Amino acid sequence: MEKSKILYAEDDETIAFLIQDSLENFYEIKRFSNGKTALDAFHNEQFDICLLDIMMPEMNGFDLAEKIREKNSEVPIIFTSAKALKEDRIKGLKIGADDYLVKPFSIEELILKIEVFLKRSKKTETLPQNFTVGKYSFDPKNYTLNDGSNIVTLTQRESELLFFFIRNKNTVLKRQDILKAIWGDDDYFMGRSLDVFISRLRKVLADEEHLTIENIHGIGFRFSEK
Repeated sequence: MEKSKILYAEDDETIAFLIQDSLENFYEIKRFSNGKTALDAFHNEQFDICLLDIMMPEMNGFDLAEKIREKNSEVPIIFTSAKALKEDRIKGLKIGADDYLVKPFSIEELILKIEVFLKRSKKTETLPQNFTVGKYSFDPKNYTLNDGSNIVTLTQRESELLFFFIRNKNTVLKRQDILKAIWGDDDYFMGRSLDVFISRLRKVLADEEHLTIENIHGIGFRFSEK
């Protein structure tokens, strides 16, 4: 069976050696010591997932993630960084990352995250082709919303969240149920991630007056179509 291929950008030689040594039995790892060479490789090769440090020479991880998202809205991105401030985590998610691990973290946790996102990527292949969402045609496989004249490309996480809402339309959903279904966990940080992605979906759907993502105080959310 062919191994999944990981783009790994990390400039710290010691950390890079430990992570690569631990992962290469399970995955094919291509490691780069700065953001520019990592981006060059992304343009020339196919990767299944990206692990990005933030503080790197020539191009930092945030800028690298933005460039990756310009080319590919689907590939999962996980930040692995010593930057632990809430603002940094939120910035990473707004750029389009799917997760953010703060150093030091366990190899077991990293592998679990990688496997979750790889499985989700494969599951998209079996999704129905299209759903009607207000004036939009939603293609969960390609992460797109099409209103007939414009196409909006969502991130993988935005697409998963919208798909979950569609399947549970007009139903009050508890925060913890959404988090466990999409993120696999319901801790505080994941809760903040949920808020960020719901805000982004609301902006995308802002001109569709028949669609609402309603806050249900103390409980969660309800996706409604009038």
